[in-house]
Amino acid sequence: MKTEKTIYCNGCGRRIGKDENGVMEEILMVEWNWGYFSRKDGEKHSFCLCEKCYDRLRASFLLPVQVENYL
Repeated sequence: MKTEKTIYCNGCGRRIGKDENGVMEEILMVEWNWGYFSRKDGEKHSFCLCEKCYDRLRASFLLPVQVENYL
């Protein structure tokens, strides 16, 4: 039996909507293994953001995100 874990946005805490086919909205999932030149060496960090929280985070950047069309 396959069990799916519930996904929550780390920014706002909202549960991400899913149906029997999977996630029903766009989300940003980040996973990073920190290396030697970091104070977090050996730690693995992961988080998920809904589109609204991603937009809020992106708006706080000093330099804009590079955006390209891929279709």
